[in-house]
Amino acid sequence: MDWSSALSIIVGVLVVIGLPLALRKRKKVGPQKREELCQHLQKIGVKAYLVQTGDAREKIGQTRSSGEKSMGIIELKDRNIDFINITGVASQYGTHYFINYLVRNPNMMEKRKLKKTRLVSRKSSRLWGKVAAIEWKGDESLSQSLNFDYGLENRLLRSELKDLRAGIWIFPEPKHEYARIRTAYFLPFSEAFETMGIIARYVKSW
Repeated sequence: MDWSSALSIIVGVLVVIGLPLALRKRKKVGPQKREELCQHLQKIGVKAYLVQTGDAREKIGQTRSSGEKSMGIIELKDRNIDFINITGVASQYGTHYFINYLVRNPNMMEKRKLKKTRLVSRKSSRLWGKVAAIEWKGDESLSQSLNFDYGLENRLLRSELKDLRAGIWIFPEPKHEYARIRTAYFLPFSEAFETMGIIARYVKSW
């Protein structure tokens, strides 16, 4: 047996052994993010607790078309945000994780046509410019309330809150009496988390 054949066999064996281990490790990433976020929130003074997986609230906002899968719930105390649901969306490029901040609002059950709302950023130049302005678009009532809060606008324009400026979506979930505030997954420092609480306050009275 020549060296090239032996090398091919060795590579093949390593792939067979290593692939299942890599996949097993990959499966653990989602739950680890939930634990990571919960511990981080506790460190910045938030009363946060892990909830046993399989909680019925994990299904809020989960549809076949969304492709999102819940990693589990984090319960919050004494906040406008009731709980957090971390979700993952798998694609050919890997899994993208999101934080869903859930806010209970019994008014959601009223017969109103609520629209999803999002934060739109405008840069000083198309390619490399800095974010010069932001605007909420979507549901007329909610967008107007958020746009008139200039203190919130100033918070979101600060450079350290770039993770929030990257994208915030608000989805009404009237079937469950909740609304979801969704961002990309990141560990929010105190100011960023307080900013999410301000947004949640408006959503609570939507």
